[in-house]
Amino acid sequence: MTATPAQPVWPAVLAVLAVGGLHLALPEPLTFGPSWLLLVVVSVLLVPVLAARLRGSFDLNQRLGYVLLGVVTAAMLWSLSLLVRSLPDHTLSPPVLLRSATSLWITNILVFASWYWRLDAGGPHQRHLNGSHTKGDFLFPQMTLPPAIQDPGWSPGFVDYLFLAFNTSTAFSPTDSPVLSRWAKVAMMVQSSISLATLALLAARAVNIL
Repeated sequence: MTATPAQPVWPAVLAVLAVGGLHLALPEPLTFGPSWLLLVVVSVLLVPVLAARLRGSFDLNQRLGYVLLGVVTAAMLWSLSLLVRSLPDHTLSPPVLLRSATSLWITNILVFASWYWRLDAGGPHQRHLNGSHTKGDFLFPQMTLPPAIQDPGWSPGFVDYLFLAFNTSTAFSPTDSPVLSRWAKVAMMVQSSISLATLALLAARAVNIL
């Protein structure tokens, strides 16, 4: 059997860079340090992550990827907590509040899509070694097709996890891909809670404005 080509990593790289870019939309009262700091930190951390992958040190790449995602997750939760604390004092104008909440909502999708991509079935390299993706933490529709029409070399890419994360943030539940493992269920509950809190804050502020 011929080996399946490795999934491209550039969508995941663009996702974490986009998180840093979205951080620029936040006012500095909602960020840890200057709003540009996260983008700089992400850019610096990406260098060893990509270098480890290019050298074939996939275990190191995975561990450094955890560190990178831990940083962007912490930054998102920090900004969200500051946003919640700012509401009673009405320190943010409606346009700034809308921009900040939208930025954090999109960041939530990108961050959890990156976590799902990094963790599912042992990570992207392990999925590549497996060849055919027949089991994992999520049951994608392609895994349930009859053998006659199933692609034996199919493996989920970053867009599949992005779609999963987007559905979780909009429907507050999985849609086409059931969740199988406990860690994935906990992660999706956390993601849904963040999304629901962000949207609820917007709705509450909008009612207060009206």
